[in-house]
Amino acid sequence: MVAKPRSRCCCCTWFIGIIVLIAVILAVVLTFKHRSNHSDDDQPGSIDKKYADALKIAMQFFDIQKSGKLENNKISWRGDSGLKDGSEASLDLSKGLYDAGDHMKFGFPMAFTATVLSWSILEYGDQMASVNLLDHAKDSLKWTTDFLINAHPSPNVLYIQVGNPETDHKCWDRPETMTRNRTLTKIDTETPGTEVAAETAAAMAAASLVFKESDTKYSSTLLKHAKQLFDFADDNRGSYSVNIPKVQPYYNSTGYGDELLWAASWLYHATEDKTYLDFVSKNGEEFGNFGSPSWFSWDNKLPGTHILLSRLTFFKKELSGSKGLEGYKDTAEAVMCGLIPSSPTATSSRTDGGLIWVSEWNALQHPVSSAFLATLYSDYMLTSGIKELSCDDQSFKPSDLRKFARSQADYMLGKNPEKMSYLVGYGEKYPEFVHHRGASIPADANTGCKDGFKWLNSEEPNPNVAYGALVGGPFLNDTFIDARNNSMQNEPSTYNSALVVGLLSSLVTTSSSIESFI
Repeated sequence: MVAKPRSRCCCCTWFIGIIVLIAVILAVVLTFKHRSNHSDDDQPGSIDKKYADALKIAMQFFDIQKSGKLENNKISWRGDSGLKDGSEASLDLSKGLYDAGDHMKFGFPMAFTATVLSWSILEYGDQMASVNLLDHAKDSLKWTTDFLINAHPSPNVLYIQVGNPETDHKCWDRPETMTRNRTLTKIDTETPGTEVAAETAAAMAAASLVFKESDTKYSSTLLKHAKQLFDFADDNRGSYSVNIPKVQPYYNSTGYGDELLWAASWLYHATEDKTYLDFVSKNGEEFGNFGSPSWFSWDNKLPGTHILLSRLTFFKKELSGSKGLEGYKDTAEAVMCGLIPSSPTATSSRTDGGLIWVSEWNALQHPVSSAFLATLYSDYMLTSGIKELSCDDQSFKPSDLRKFARSQADYMLGKNPEKMSYLVGYGEKYPEFVHHRGASIPADANTGCKDGFKWLNSEEPNPNVAYGALVGGPFLNDTFIDARNNSMQNEPSTYNSALVVGLLSSLVTTSSSIESFI
């Protein structure tokens, strides 16, 4: 009477075991089949240590470039500086970021730095958080936007420059010891500068989204300034390069239409006010340069605008077929097709080593910015389920864009003919003679304006490592001269750092899925 139930139980156990085994085998087969039909690049993945390590280093350059009374300073050779900046106008312009290897604060590229850093945080904040760098990024952004807020004391006045570059560039000293007069340059209704006002509006609008949840009061303040600056820029159209000729040797603008579209795009994302969407729709034909791909930079915001507005067609169903956005989306696709090496419309502006190469000065700006846009567009496609990008008669996948982006990042990090990492502090070989005053002068040196030039001309490597500095980069023939006097190739900039932080953040994990912030 007892044996029979045991026998039936035994049979049930074997039967259940067989069913479970079959289910496991089927699951393995289906998983393998699913993976075989998709590129590895399209699959969610873990942290990529190479890019995570590079990102941690890249973020440090913002700390190196800080002006003002430093808080929680972790750079041993940096201290307080520029504490009286803005005093001649009774303003506190002590914060902000020094532009490059000098001690100038140029508002135009600094605002671009803030816009791009905001974009990077909005799209890839989760990736930054996964390697404990999100707070660092937001701190660097706020240090910059604090300056921009103070530089905008009234609706139609914006201070766009601290320091005189002609005077500044006659000195080689540490920012902590500089004693020269720090003159101010401003724009207003009598001397308009649409491109700087609009770029600053873009920076404020983008940053308002970054702080929208964590600091609502600060976010509202940023948005108020953004709206005022956009109105100032649009109502008082005029190029700052024309109206203030002394800026031309440094950050000469080629036009302000791109900044107006860029600012309106960010204001729409920040407010969802249709007024700004109508602006880009109505002014696209005049300023959008539709059908003509170009290069994203501190001066040319069109490629970024094309990508940012195409984002709306991916994530807002009611705008997916918008006629007003059609030109932006089509041009964004043309930009992407030009970047993929095997595309029939691929650009020929590349070195033999595979790097996008457009300019001798600051050569790395364009490949890094292009790679950043490529990862964004790739992730927009992945997130919205778009599997193919059509380039003439050929189709490409999101993974092709990501592959291109990785190729530019890898070149930058040392996979190049020079085997040189152009990100200072990353890898075994990187520039040691970076064109950067603070890095080249010992922290305990007592030097003034003129006698500091002995450190510029020193044949010894910099005593201080400018961790995270992205130098200008190679010549067209992939060569690089590591010399302190070689500012063309060996000077870093803060706007390059914003771009490289965006690129590396997008690559921290082996694929990314973006959650729309609008």
